[in-house]
Formats: sequence, C-alpha cells, structure tokens
Amino acid sequence: MELSEFLLQTRADVKEEIADRMSVPGGEYPYEETVFTEIVMDHMANIGMAFEPEPCHYERTIGNARLRLGGYAVSEDADQLDLFVSLYGGVETLTPIADRETKTAAEQCLRFLKRCAEGRLASTMDRSDDVYGVAHTIHESYSSLDQIRIYVVTDRQAKAKNFRAREVQGKTVKLEVMDIERLWRHWSEGKPRDELMVDFQAVSGSALPCVYVQGEMADYNYALTAIPGEALRFMYEKYGARLLEANVRSFLSATGKVNRGIRDTLRTSPERFMAYNNGIVLVVDEMHLARTTDGSPGIAWLKGMQIVNGGQTTASIYFSKKKTPEIDLGRVRIPAKIIRLRMDDPVREEGLISDISTYANSQNSVRLSDFSANKPFHIDVERLSLTVYCPDGVGRWFYERAAGSYKTMLAREGTTPAKLKKLKFDIPFSRKITKTDLAKFLNAWDCSPHLVSLGAQKNFERFMNELTDAGGQQTQVLDVAAYKQMIAKAIVFKATQKLVRPMFSAFQANVAAYTVSVLSKKIGGRLDLERIWQEQAISERLREQIQVWAREVNDTLHASANGRMISEWAKKAECWDAVLAGHLSPPLAGIPELR
Repeated sequence: MELSEFLLQTRADVKEEIADRMSVPGGEYPYEETVFTEIVMDHMANIGMAFEPEPCHYERTIGNARLRLGGYAVSEDADQLDLFVSLYGGVETLTPIADRETKTAAEQCLRFLKRCAEGRLASTMDRSDDVYGVAHTIHESYSSLDQIRIYVVTDRQAKAKNFRAREVQGKTVKLEVMDIERLWRHWSEGKPRDELMVDFQAVSGSALPCVYVQGEMADYNYALTAIPGEALRFMYEKYGARLLEANVRSFLSATGKVNRGIRDTLRTSPERFMAYNNGIVLVVDEMHLARTTDGSPGIAWLKGMQIVNGGQTTASIYFSKKKTPEIDLGRVRIPAKIIRLRMDDPVREEGLISDISTYANSQNSVRLSDFSANKPFHIDVERLSLTVYCPDGVGRWFYERAAGSYKTMLAREGTTPAKLKKLKFDIPFSRKITKTDLAKFLNAWDCSPHLVSLGAQKNFERFMNELTDAGGQQTQVLDVAAYKQMIAKAIVFKATQKLVRPMFSAFQANVAAYTVSVLSKKIGGRLDLERIWQEQAISERLREQIQVWAREVNDTLHASANGRMISEWAKKAECWDAVLAGHLSPPLAGIPELR
C-alpha cells in the first residue's frame, strides 16, 4: 500500500468508525478529529509507542493563551506521560502542513501541561469536570515524572517530525509530530521496527568490534559483538518496550532471582558481567559496517532492531542504573548475537523471527511458556477461530494470535480487489480479536474490571497467570461450545463499548469494563450466551439495560474517586467494591436473552 492509498484508507477508517458509532440510537455525531485522534493513539499503544492512551478533549482560551488537549497516556509506574493534540484536515490527497501550524499546536498543548504542573488549571475546575482528574494527577505526580512527550497527530505531511525540547518546571518535554507519513511507515508491511535505530559511533564513540559472517547460503547475515552497557541502557531508555520482542515477558521486577543477580553483578562486579551473562539476541533490518579505531571490522549502526532474547537482561540494566545511579555501566559489556534479515516476504520474515525467538529462549531460563502466543490456550483459540463459522455458515471471527496476522491474511489471500472485498465482508475488522482484547473481555466478564483498567499488558499478564495451575498446566479446556461462549462475551463487551462511547466525554474504557462486570454480576448466570452467538448481536432491550447501568457506574466512579483521576482510581479493587455498593437499579423486565 502506497502512502496515497494509506491516506485514503485512514480517511475511510475514520468514516467507518463514525458510521459504526452513529448506528447507536440517540448517539451524538462524533467529531472526525476526535475519532482520528483515537485511531492514532490506539495504534501507537498497540506498537508500544504509548501507554494505554485515553481520549480527553479540552480546548480553552485563558487570557490570551490557547490551551488544547486531545488525549493523554500515563505509564504503569506513573513515571512517563504522553499528551496528544490533533490537527485533522480530512484530506483525501497528500497535503503538506506548515511547521508553524504543528509547532503552534504543540505549544498549545505545552501551555496545558505547564498550567497543570503549576496547579493553576485544576484550581479553576470543578471536580466533576472530566479534565480535572488529568490536571490534578499531572500536578500531583509531576515531580516523579522521568519522561514527558507531546505528540501532534495529523493526517497531513509535516516536514519537521520533532521540535526543540522545552523545559517545564525543571523537566524536559519532547515535542514530536506523528504525521500521515510517519503513521504509514509504522503500518506498512506490519513492520513497526523501522524507527528503532542506534548509532554506536555517536553513543559509544566508535564502531563495535565484531565477527561478521556473510550469509551466502542463508537468508540472513550474522555478527557477534559485545554491546557497552551504557549503549544498551540508552537503547532501552529511548525505545522501551518497543525494543523487546512482543512475545517475551515484560520486565518482571528486580526481586526475581535472575534479575536480582544481574543487579548485584552490576553493583559489585560490573567488569565480570560479560563472563556471567549469556547475552542477548537481536534481529535487525539493516546493519552498517565500518572500521573500529584499530582498523578491525565493526558495527557502525543498526536499524529496525528487535531484541528476541535478553529482554530481562536489557530491562534489568536500565532499571538497575535508574534506581542506583552510582552503578558504573562504563565497565559493562553484554555479549550480543545480531541477525540481519534478508527476506522480501514479510510473512516468511515474521515466521523466521518467531522461530529465532523460540529457539534462542528454549536454551536458557526463559521457558517456552513465557511466550504467550505459543501457549496452548492461544493456539486452541486460533484453531477454533479458523474452523468455527458464524451461524450464517459464511463469516468467521479472526483471532490474532500473532500481531499483524489479520493484515497479513488480507495481503496473502486478498490477491484481487474482488477477493479482498469478500474477505473483508466475511471476516470484517470488527470481528478481529487480539490476545489483549480477549483478556479484557473475559476478565471484565469475570468481574475484575479493576484488572482490565490496569491496561492491556498488565491485564493480559494477570489473565495468563489464571490460565495455568501451580504446575504450569493449562486449566481451561477449550471446545466449540466454550469458544462460542467466548465470542458471545466479546459481542457483549463490544456492544457495551459502542454504547458507552457517545454517552460520556472521557474514561469510556473504564465505564465499559465496569458496566460489563456489573452485567455479569447481576444477570450473567441467566444470560443466554448461545442465543447471543446465534444472533451475533444483543437485543435492543439489553442495550437499554447496559445504558442504564453505564450511567450509574459512571456516577459512582466520579463520586467515589474523591478528586483522583478516574482511570487511576478504576485500577483499585476498592473501586469495584465502591461500584457494587453504589446505586445499581434492578434488571429491566423483558430482556429476551434472560432465561
């Protein structure tokens, strides 16, 4: 897909989302700019560029200063903050946007941040204001923030993708532009690694000495080297979770046996790290060779990096240095195996990456069970999604066990416009479910909305933990009946999301999760999931019930938050207790799905 086609597809996605939301009776017409912002934020979260963004529209003139906000994202540890502001033109041909326009939008969002940090914005707001929680949280947590970024998102082409960083209250604020071209680079061929680059000559002072093997009989080239500890720390600081292979565990903590050992070695014997550690494995799209200071072969820079083995080592080095600044990473070297991919077929390439990741990690303490996509549960769900058809005998749901597989399927099988159109009709995007989606649907149904509110990754970890017993064996047996029930729960959750979006201006994700949990708690045992599977939809009366409980849930969330940001309060188990203790009206009469 070329850039011009991608622009038209993005425009179509916005229109389709608006039409989908307008299908809910009584819903207000959503602003195209708001929908575009949400689509971009969701994509950035999916590829690891942002942390669970929340849409939050704010536009106000205070004095002579214009303040704007389109959304925000706070990291799980509340030490990183992203703010978003949108410039949506609704264009259908590639159109440039002046740097002064994107810069002005960034400055308007910067003013919002500054007033929040100083506490001046929250002091002028009523606690019931949806933006109050954001402003209050920024003010309260500002001193502990390690990274602050402002993104200007636009469907036009910007010349400058970033501006000079600013300082607010002693904190550096990065200003970046996510324009249509940058978005296209992320979406194209499903390879979001393209911006992950490190120049060792700039970071470490020279190319890294290496042993290089030209892959004359293979579809990859190969190099062995040792990466300086400070360079690896820099890479993780800049790219975070984007650097790590998606199927590997996120960093657990420094208290685990292996990670504790890494931390202790860095503190007491940093020069022995290379002798003690097995090292890391990276796959890269590009590797540029140069000469080291002594004239031997070396690696100058890497692009399109992905660490497929050694994520724990990488994160441990970063967090150990962050928590113990006196650690001397200048004396640390990490063994590294670098594989430069040389494939033209993206499907085969992703398969090779998966195999490298699997086999590299099967030889050390990271077990195969740590690779979520390869767990039997996900393999079973995928198998059932490929073989169980909807009641019409034509359509199917799509379980995206591996990131990007839905798009790969369309590219592989939709070889003509007619075939592609039929595929999208039989297996529409609205029937695609990712691993984190399923974890969200099922945990909400299991009355754990506070876990869902933790965010996609943390909720997924908790979900995976519940799938196995103490011996690591899968506790849930999946068959056709169980699969149909899962999809019915997905239908309920998706319908709730669609109903909640136009009802509230912010925190729709939290309201939706809590509403589904209330529904499950109140009538889940009597709800005919088989009927929902057969209808592939819920009744109008059940929709009315969801709207009633959604309003009551929203009221309780705001009343019980006591000034805290709703999205943070919703992560607490006490919040679920508060919702259950709040006003919840009895079920409506005449819901046809009730037995």
